[in-house]
Amino acid sequence: MKDKIDFSGLRALIVNCTLKKSPIPSHTSRLIDLATGIMEREHVTVDYIRFIDHEVPPGESPDMTEYGWETDEWPALFERVLQADILIIAAPIWLGQQSSVAKKLIERLDGMSSETNSKGQYIYYGKVGGCLITGNEDGIKHSAMGILYSLQHLGFSIPPQADCGWIGEVGPGPSYGDTEWQGKTIDPPKGFDSDFTNRSVTFMTYNLMHLASALNKQGGYPPYGNSSDAWEKGERWEFRKPGGGRG
Repeated sequence: MKDKIDFSGLRALIVNCTLKKSPIPSHTSRLIDLATGIMEREHVTVDYIRFIDHEVPPGESPDMTEYGWETDEWPALFERVLQADILIIAAPIWLGQQSSVAKKLIERLDGMSSETNSKGQYIYYGKVGGCLITGNEDGIKHSAMGILYSLQHLGFSIPPQADCGWIGEVGPGPSYGDTEWQGKTIDPPKGFDSDFTNRSVTFMTYNLMHLASALNKQGGYPPYGNSSDAWEKGERWEFRKPGGGRG
């Protein structure tokens, strides 16, 4: 490969938003393995969370035990988000959209979005986001639009083609990675030979690494014009009235 790039030093976090608790096999995790393999071959450190395995209540507070919940593992999980340069939200499709677990994750990310980094910017500035979708029937683009919009709104940077996925035929049928369906063997496993999926996973993964690497090299975004701390201290831009402020 020409112009080999060194991605070592990058850290990625993939959050699997399947509805299935461990150790039940997750079809989404099988597609996650493709992205993980690419990043690990490029010497990126990859962290993995199956979100449903953790006691994380819904809510918009950093710690929901302050609002009546007995347990909230989110504060500890959020530290792993902070350590990552890349966040991939991986979700199955239910009723044409991302899982309820993915929506809860986004809500908890939102609950931390008013925190700031060392430059006084919102906490997710300089981090890169993408998504991976699996399921039967349609919904990849619809789910990706919701997830990627939410991530960029919170401050994550989104590179080109930051989503990928696989869906089966309309109606009940084998899911990604299945090796058997209704007593019949599937070889290779369902979806593994999809050139479109394999290409989109590869492009998404490299685009995430490229953007994260570029942001790391330049130290993230300059705080000029986007520092929340400066805004709160009154160091605001002088906004002009319509017409250049001459009337």
